[in-house]
Formats: sequence, structure tokens, C-alpha cells
Amino acid sequence: MNDFLTLRDKAITEWQELQQSPDPVIYIGMGSCGLASGAGAIWQLTNELLHQHKLNVNMLKVGCIGPCYLEPFVDIQKPGSPRVSFNNVNEQKLRKLIPEYLLNGKSGIRPLGHLGDSRETLDGIKSLWDQPMLKLQERIVLRNCGIVDPENIMHYIGRSGFAGLLKSLDLGPDGVIEEVKTAGLRGRGGAGFPTWKKWQLCHDAAGSEKYLICNADEGDPGAFMNRSLMEGDPFSLLEGMIIAAYAIQAHHAHIYVRAEYPLAIERLKIAITQLQKHGLLGKNILNSGFALEVHIKEGAGAFVCGEETALIASVEGERGMPRSRPPYPASSGLHGCPTNINNVETLATVPTIMREGGKWFAGYGSEKSKGTKTFALVGKIRRTGLIEVPMGTSLREIIFDIGGGTRKEFKAVQTGGPSGGCLSKEFLDLPVDYESLTGAGSIMGSGGLIIMDEDTCMVDVAQYFLRFTSAESCGKCTPCRIGTKRMVEILEKITSGNAEMSDIQTLEDISRTVKEGSLCGLGQTAPNPVLTTLKYFRNEYEAHVDQHRCPAAVCRDLVEYRVIEDKCTGCQRCVDVCPTGAITGPRSEPHFLDLSKCIKCRACYEICRFDAIAGDAIIIE
Repeated sequence: MNDFLTLRDKAITEWQELQQSPDPVIYIGMGSCGLASGAGAIWQLTNELLHQHKLNVNMLKVGCIGPCYLEPFVDIQKPGSPRVSFNNVNEQKLRKLIPEYLLNGKSGIRPLGHLGDSRETLDGIKSLWDQPMLKLQERIVLRNCGIVDPENIMHYIGRSGFAGLLKSLDLGPDGVIEEVKTAGLRGRGGAGFPTWKKWQLCHDAAGSEKYLICNADEGDPGAFMNRSLMEGDPFSLLEGMIIAAYAIQAHHAHIYVRAEYPLAIERLKIAITQLQKHGLLGKNILNSGFALEVHIKEGAGAFVCGEETALIASVEGERGMPRSRPPYPASSGLHGCPTNINNVETLATVPTIMREGGKWFAGYGSEKSKGTKTFALVGKIRRTGLIEVPMGTSLREIIFDIGGGTRKEFKAVQTGGPSGGCLSKEFLDLPVDYESLTGAGSIMGSGGLIIMDEDTCMVDVAQYFLRFTSAESCGKCTPCRIGTKRMVEILEKITSGNAEMSDIQTLEDISRTVKEGSLCGLGQTAPNPVLTTLKYFRNEYEAHVDQHRCPAAVCRDLVEYRVIEDKCTGCQRCVDVCPTGAITGPRSEPHFLDLSKCIKCRACYEICRFDAIAGDAIIIE
């Protein structure tokens, strides 16, 4: 214990010295979103420019701070000045920024905001936390993301890391469970089961060997909350796992993470090695007598392995297929032993709960859904990225105040990924918590929010998600294996204009059968996109069937595109994006679209700024 206290004092000093460094410090966002936006090249060019100008500068990698649409981020902290963030940095900006800002103290490139201790305007620069996407957030689980080097344990410890573990060891397993109960933490993987109760059941289960599993098999299209957290702050997850394992007295833990997350896996491995080095993993952690080993299991990316019993089968080396319950994993899970499974966000929230106290955490959120929740904002929304807000925040606040709304008229939001539902604009004032979303026919899920505007066909959306869940079905139970395929077939008939009105009722009947008769959560929730779109957007289904028309001009068999001459300015943006050369015409004159070459990819429709591309219904006899 004394060794750790010495390490903690050293880490706090190092973190403070970094904030007051006599040399400039450059932080570059190197999460997956940053790297996809070119941060790797920015990192390399920054090194070259510093060498070229003979500048002595510390360079650090950080994770995603949240507004992915503003990546790559480059933060510069000059001696005596706050850390300031520059967004959407490209090679041209960087070549100007490095010499001007570091050598001359000023730059023609204005920073997005500062990351000083105060939210006040400093040196004429507003706080980054006052930016629209960030100012309404409450960052508990994301508090370190984008701020610290995720590969440096000293940064984590310097910002109160492992204070929650120290308190947990003082309280004992029963005290830890009681604190989590006071916090009201519920499973952030989607089901919302009380975390303390899950821990208590496993703690009380008979058996000398117990296991903890972190479910990092984030398989929802458009979801990246867990990935970003593991990339930006892997130590918070591992501290949460140590606390959870201590609470249930498990000495072996597994992180089940999809192999498609190579950066997250790499940073977890680095973090585990550092924890082992400093006695925070392994035997006799902090001289407490408690031992824990953490192993990483890379999954093949099967969506069904998000279900607990299928996940356990995969960890054991078997095919990932769910089994009937009971027995539940808490009494008979991995290798037949009591097993507790929590997702990444649930576990990464625990250190802050233990550090600040359960009552403090319960001060956020709604009556039945305490604390905060992370969400991934994607789709037809102005500000894409990762956010964290108190439970009970309305969809309107999330989509419009934080996300900036849609460029065209808002139509719907899909909550809970492919297992969730599509909610229309009448639900914009719905508070986002477990009970409210379930009551509307959707689910919380792990936190993916897909935003749709008037150019979205809701029948096409339902078909997309059903194709996904049907392909991901393990095939063990008949309702899911056969029912989802029949649903896809009916949706294909509808979107191709070959359906009859009776098919809509048949689709609804099969959806309810699959929902009620499937073995696991995949099949039980797969019909949600269909049932909610039928409930809130039934007129679109009827238009496809009765009028052979796709109102959003999306379904290829029901639409053909043409140029509206009166609106076309001849800007040639559509010419540039057309993959088949179907659009021709000289600049500044109305263009022509050759239907014999058009593959209906919608590229011209999406890129036109003047609404000069029309999608007309094809009349099917």
C-alpha cells in the first residue's frame, strides 16, 4: 500500500508539472475517429515540423474528446497559457499553426476553445466546455477521454485514479455492493438490470471459483461508446473490473472484445501490463490479500455474442449460441461457475461512484434511472460524436441542443441499435431513460442514436435492420431463424412494389410471434424496428403498397431520378459524383440525366444544394 501511495504522490506531481510545463505540450486526438480523419499523418507531420523549426515540445496522444465531426483535434499548451484546442486540423493548417502559434504566439487559425480550469474566457478564447456539443454534458465516465494519455498510467493516477479502489478495499465486498446500490447504477448494456443486485447474486452464489466478464462486444451499427472509452481511458474500465471482482470475490476476469477493435485491444494490453508492474493486478493487490488476473478474449464479431450465455460459450471456445435460462450465469456461468457479466460503461462508471459516493452519483438522472449515460450521435445530424448526459434528458435536448439538429426536417430517431425502435417527432420531448423508451416501444440499448430526416424511408430502415439481425441470428430457435427471414422477404416485397395490403398485417403478425417466441434477446427485440415503424409510420408502408410510391424517394424499384431544369445551375457537383456518367452537361447550364445509365445510387440527389434532382415515383401496373 505504501508503494502505491508513493506512486500516487509522484503521479499527482507529474500531472501538475505537465500542466505547468516550461516547454510547450501538444496533444493530438488519436482515437479511431481521429485516425480515420488523418490524425496519424498529423502526428508524423508535427514531428517533422518541430524538428525543422528546432522546437523542444512534448507530444502526447489522447483519445476522442467527443465531437468526432471536428477531428482531427490538435491541442497546444504553451508555457503560462491554457491548453487550447484546434479542430479539423489538416496538413495546410498545421504547417501554418506550428510556427505561428509556437514561435510568434499568435496564429491566423482561431482555436475552438481552451481547456483551462476555468470556464471563463481566457486570452480572448472561450472555454471548450462552452461549445454547443459539450456545454450541456455531464462527463462522469468520459471525464478523462481526450484529456489524458490513455497509455500512461501516471496520467490516470494523477487525476484521482484508483481512489475508488482504495475506498473499496476499506469498505469490503459487502460495503462496495451497498455503495453501488445507493448509487442506483443500472446495467448500461441496455437491459437496465440493477448492478448491485447482479453483484449480490454472484457474491452469494455457492462456489469457491467465480468469474467476472466485461462485455465489450459492441455490435450495434452506428455505436462506438465502448470502443471510444476503451481507447481513451482503458484504466477506468480496469479499475472498475478490479472493484467488481473484489465485490463478488472473483479472481479471474475476462474482457470479451470484438477483434474489429484493434486500437482498443492494444491500449487495454498496455494498461494491463502497467497495472501488473505496479501491483494493481496479480497477487495481493495493494497488500489487501485479494488477487485478480485479467485476460482479453477477442471475439469474431458475432452480434448474438452480446447475449450473456452466448458470450460465455464463446469465451469457453464453443460456438456462440445462447442457452435456456435458468440457470442464470450468476449461479452457473463460465465453466459452470458463478459468473457476473457487465458491459464496459457500467464497469467504467464504478470507480467514480466509489470515489465520490453513491449518493453523489444518484443526484444525477431521473427517479428510476440514476446517473449519466453515454450516447453515440450518428446519421443525419449536424454534430456527430460521443456525448454523456444525465438520464432523463429529453430526445429534443440531445438531438437539437447538443447535436445541432438535422439539415432537413427531422423525421425519426432509432434508439437501441438494430434491437431498438424508430421514434417519430412526437416523442422528441420523451425523457431518455429505461422506462420511457420501453413504454414507447423502443429500448435504451448500449446507447446508439441514429438520427433520420425527411430523406429517410422508414420501410427501408426497417428492412436494413431486419437484414442485419436475420444474418446475425445463430439459428438455434425457429422463431428467430425462420421468422426474421420471412419478415425480410415481406419487406423486400414492399420496397419493390410487389406487395399487397394483406402483407402488412402478415408482417405485423410474424413480428409479434418472433418477439414472443424467441429464445434470447436478439430474436425478442429484432422485430422492434418493424413494429415501431408500423406503429408510427404506417402511412409509408401503405404508400409503398397501395400507391407503389416511396415518399422519401429511396427504394430503387419505386423511383427514378431526373434533373429539374429550372433549378439546375450547372455547378457539376452531380457530374463529379455520378459513378456511371449518367449525368452530363456543360458548366453553368442545366444538365441531363440518362436513365439508361442511372443505377439509382442517390449520389446526385444527396449532393445537390439546389434541390434540382427529383425522385419521381414509378407507376407499377
